[in-house]
Amino acid sequence: MKNTKLQAFIPLFYLVWSDDLLTQKEFTTIQKFINDLTWLSPEEKQQLLSRLDISNPPSRNELTQWKSEIENSIQNKADIKSIFDIAVALSEKDVDISGLQSDFIKLENDLGILGEEALQNFKTKTGSFTANSQTNADFDIQKITAILNGKEAAIINKVKSVISRPEFAYETSTDINVYRQTVYNWCKILAEENLGNMAYPKQYGGGENIADYFAIMETLSYHDLSLVIKFGVQFGLWGMSVQSLGTEKHYAKYLKDIGTLKIPGCFAMTETHHGSNVKGLETTATYNHNDQTFAIHTPNKNAQKEYIGNAAVHGQMATVFAKLVIDGHDYGVNAFVVPLRDTNGNTLNGVTIGDCGHKMGLNGVDNGTISFDNVVIPKENMLDRFASVNDKGEFESPIPSDNRRFFTMLGTLVGGRIGIPRSALAAAKSGITIAIRYSDQRRQFGPEGGSEVPILNYRMHQRRLIPPLAKTYAVHFALQYLTNRFLNKTEAEMQEIEALAAGMKSYSTWSTRDILQECREACGGKGYLSENRIDALKNDTEIYTTFEGDNTVLMQLVAKNRLSEFRKSFGEMGAAGIINYVYENAKTAITEKNPIATRRTDDEHLLDPEFHLQAFIHREKTILASAARRIKKLVDGGLEPYDAFNVVQHQMIDVAQAYLERVVLEQFQLAIKEVEDQKTKDILTKLNQLYALSQIEKNKAWYLEDGYMEAVKTKAIRKIVNQLCWDIRPDAVSLVNAFDIPESCLAAPIAVK
Repeated sequence: MKNTKLQAFIPLFYLVWSDDLLTQKEFTTIQKFINDLTWLSPEEKQQLLSRLDISNPPSRNELTQWKSEIENSIQNKADIKSIFDIAVALSEKDVDISGLQSDFIKLENDLGILGEEALQNFKTKTGSFTANSQTNADFDIQKITAILNGKEAAIINKVKSVISRPEFAYETSTDINVYRQTVYNWCKILAEENLGNMAYPKQYGGGENIADYFAIMETLSYHDLSLVIKFGVQFGLWGMSVQSLGTEKHYAKYLKDIGTLKIPGCFAMTETHHGSNVKGLETTATYNHNDQTFAIHTPNKNAQKEYIGNAAVHGQMATVFAKLVIDGHDYGVNAFVVPLRDTNGNTLNGVTIGDCGHKMGLNGVDNGTISFDNVVIPKENMLDRFASVNDKGEFESPIPSDNRRFFTMLGTLVGGRIGIPRSALAAAKSGITIAIRYSDQRRQFGPEGGSEVPILNYRMHQRRLIPPLAKTYAVHFALQYLTNRFLNKTEAEMQEIEALAAGMKSYSTWSTRDILQECREACGGKGYLSENRIDALKNDTEIYTTFEGDNTVLMQLVAKNRLSEFRKSFGEMGAAGIINYVYENAKTAITEKNPIATRRTDDEHLLDPEFHLQAFIHREKTILASAARRIKKLVDGGLEPYDAFNVVQHQMIDVAQAYLERVVLEQFQLAIKEVEDQKTKDILTKLNQLYALSQIEKNKAWYLEDGYMEAVKTKAIRKIVNQLCWDIRPDAVSLVNAFDIPESCLAAPIAVK
C-alpha cells in the first residue's frame, strides 16, 4: 500500500487473509465499512477494495511484510489493547482516526474478531515464554544417579556393562523358537557371570547377597523383559523355592547346578482353575510308605499346571505345589521337586507338557502346561523345611497350625513380589525416558512467524509426562524402602512386610501400565513403531499386573492386613483408649478441617511437605475407619463375614490405595531429607511436591466430599500442579538421564541423546 494514510487497514486485512480464506461475510462487511468512510477519496476506497479480491489474494511475502509492520508499530506500547489501537499506531503520522473508534469496534464485532484474542496473532517469537522454555541441567546428574543406585552401584554397573555387549543386541526374529533360544543363551551368559546365583549361599557357589539379586533383576529390566522373566523363573522362583522351602540335602543336591543353569527348572504352582487361590490346588502328592515314595498326580484337566515359565522347552525339573495325602488324609499344600525331562530334553514317563504358544508379550519365555499321571518321586524330593513325613510315615511340622504353616511357606516366596515391581519400575523409567527425550526434540506448531516449538513446552504435554516422571521417582524410593524392610525383617514384622510387598507390587505395576500407555500416546505415531520399543515395554509388562498375584486380589490382601492392624489397636485400647482415639480424630478435624485450613491457598502452605503428608494420612485413616465401621455394621446386622467383605470389596481397594500412597509419599520425603547437595535436594523436592499434589488432585472428589478441602483449595492445587510441571520441564531430560539407562538398551531412534 503506497498511500501510507491507508496503513490503518493493514491489521484488518492481515487478520481476514491470514487463514488463507476471505469469506463472503467478511468481504461484504469490510466493503460496506470502507464505502461509508467519508474521509477516504474514491481512489483510496478503490485501492483498499482491491485488497479484497478473492481471485487475487495477497502473497505470503506480503502477509509477512504486513505482520512485520504491525509488530514494529506495537513494540513497547503497553497501551495497545485492540485492533483499533494498532490502526491508530500505524496511521498516527498521516491522519487522525481517533473519532472512528466506535466504527472500528463495531467492525471487529461484525467480523467476529475479539481484540485481545486477535492481538495474540501479533506476538513475536522473542516475546513468547512458551517458545523460549528450553532444556538445561541445573544440577549434577551423576549425584542423582548415585542416590538412585545407592549401595548397589557396583553390581548395577556390572550388569549394565554385561547387557551392553554386542551379544545382547535385541533379537529381531519373529520366530518364537529363535527368540526363546536367544533368551536362553543370554541366561547362560548371566549364569557364567555369577549373576544368577547371587542370592544363594556361598558354599553352594552363590554370592549370598539378596540385595544385589534384586538390583540385578531391576537393572536387567532395562533390557529385554523376556530375559528378566526367564532369569527370574530359573534363579528366583525355581532356585529360591529350593533354598526357601528345602533343607541342606536339597541345597547340596541342586543349588550349584541351578545357579550355573546346568539344571533348568520351573515353579509349578498355578493351575488352570486355581491361580491366586493356592489353597484350592487339586494336584496331589500321595505318599506310599512301603517304598518311601510320592505319586504326583493331576486328577483332571482343570488341575493341570498352566502358564509355567521354562516348561514348554527348557525345564528339566520343577518345584511342584501339590496336596500331600497320607492314608487318605489331606495335609494341605506342600512343595516337591519333580523331574520333567532328561538331559537330552526328552519328556519323562507320566509327564505331559503343552506349549502355551504365542502371547501378548514375553514371547522369549517358554510358558507351558504340565500334567502328571502318577509320577513317582523319592521321599527326599519333598521340600521339607516346614513339613515332612517321618520314618513312621507320619506327617510332621515344626508349625502345628495348618493355616500358619501354609502362610509361612508362601511368605518365604515374598521375594518375587519385590523383584517384579522393581522390574516394572525399570520399564517405566525406560518408557518415560524415551517419551521425554523425544518430546524435547520433536517440534510442532509455534508462535506466528516464529519457529516450531518442542512439544514438551506445551502445558498439556507436560501434564501428560512430568507427573508420571515424579511418580516414577517416588515409586523408586518406596521400593528401596520395601527392599530394606524385607532384608532386615523380623518374625513379628513378616505379615506387615508381606502385605506391603503385595501392595507395592500392585502399585508399581499398575503405575507402569498407565505410564507406558501415556508415553505411547505422547509419542504419537513414532510411539507406535516397534523400533522405538514402547510397544515391547507395554506388551511385556501387561502381564505384570496378573502374575505373582493378581493385583486386585493382592490389594484385598493389603486391605485385610490394614483392617487387622486396626482391629488389634481397638482390642488393645479398651474403652478409655477408644475415647482417646475419637478425641484424637476430633482434634484433627478441629485443626485441619476448620474453614481457614480447608480454604487456604497460599503457595507456602500448598507446597509444605507437612501439609501433603497430613492430607495423605487423614485420607488413609478415614477410609480405613469407615471400612471397619461398615463391615462391623454389616456383620452386626446378621451378614456372614465372607459376605460382608464381598459387599465392601470396592472400598477395600480404596483402603489399600490410600495406605500405599501414604507410604510412597512418606518414603520419598524421608529420602530427600538424607540428601546433602542443595541443588539435588531442590529438584527432588519439586518432584516430591508434584507427586503429592497430583495425587491430591486425583483424589480431590474424596477430599471435597469429606470436607477436608473446599473447591477454592482444590482449584489452587490444580493451578500449582501446572506450575510445577512448567518449573520442572527444563530439568526433565536431565532427570531421565539420571536413570543412566544404557543407550544400547534404550535403543529407540527417537530417544537418541
